[in-house]
Amino acid sequence: MSDIVVVIIFSLCAGLAMPVGALFARFDQLHPAWLKSEWRHFIVAFGGGALISAIALVLVPDGSANLPILPAALLFLGGGVAFFLLDIQLAKSKSSAGQMVAMLSDFLPEVIALGAAFATGQNTGILLAVLIVLQNLPEGFNALEEIAEHSRYSANKIVALFAAMALLGPLGGLAGYFWLADSPMILGGIMLFASGGILYLVFEDIAPQAKLTNAWMPALGAVLGFLLGLIGHMLIHR
Repeated sequence: MSDIVVVIIFSLCAGLAMPVGALFARFDQLHPAWLKSEWRHFIVAFGGGALISAIALVLVPDGSANLPILPAALLFLGGGVAFFLLDIQLAKSKSSAGQMVAMLSDFLPEVIALGAAFATGQNTGILLAVLIVLQNLPEGFNALEEIAEHSRYSANKIVALFAAMALLGPLGGLAGYFWLADSPMILGGIMLFASGGILYLVFEDIAPQAKLTNAWMPALGAVLGFLLGLIGHMLIHR
C-alpha cells in the first residue's frame, strides 16, 4: 500500500470520528436516561486529555525541533492569542458554532502534520492519527449537543455537516504530504500555532476548574504557563 493511500485512509478515519461522536450524541438526545451525568463529564475530560496529549507528544516536540526559540515562542503565543480573540468574538456574536470552529481549528493543522509525517518517514504519523480520533469522538459529541441547542438546524443535518467536514481530512493530509514535508520550518510553525490555540481551548472550554463565565484570561494564562515550560525545554536541549 502506497504512502498516499495510507495518508488518505488515516486522515479520513480521523475526520469520520467527528460524525461518529455526533451520532452518539444524537442517540443520547433520543434516550437521555442512558448516560449519567458523570459519564458526560468523563467524555468532555477525555477529549481534553486527548488534545493535551497531541500537544505534548507530537505537535510541540515536532514543531519546536525545527525552529529557533524566539519564533517558536511567538508562534505558540500567537496561537493562544488568536483563539482568545476568536473566543471573544464568538461570545459577542452569540454564535452556536464555537465547538465546530474548535474542531476544525485543531483538526486541520493535525492532519496536515499527519501527512507530512508520513512523507518524511516519521513514526509519529500513526500516533497522531490515533490521537486525532480520540479527540474528535468527544468533540463531535459535544459539538452536536451545543449546536443543536442553540441553532435551528436539526441533529441529522448537523451529523451530515460533520461528515462533510471529515472530507477535509484527506485534503489536509495530502497537502502536508506533498507541500510541507520539505518545509519543516513552515510545518513547525503551523504545529506550534495550533498548539497554543488548542491549549487555550482546553482550559477555556473543557477544563472545568479553569472555566469562568465571560472571562477568558485564565485560559490565556494557561497558554503563557505552558510557554514558559516550552522555552525552558528548548533552552535545555539546544
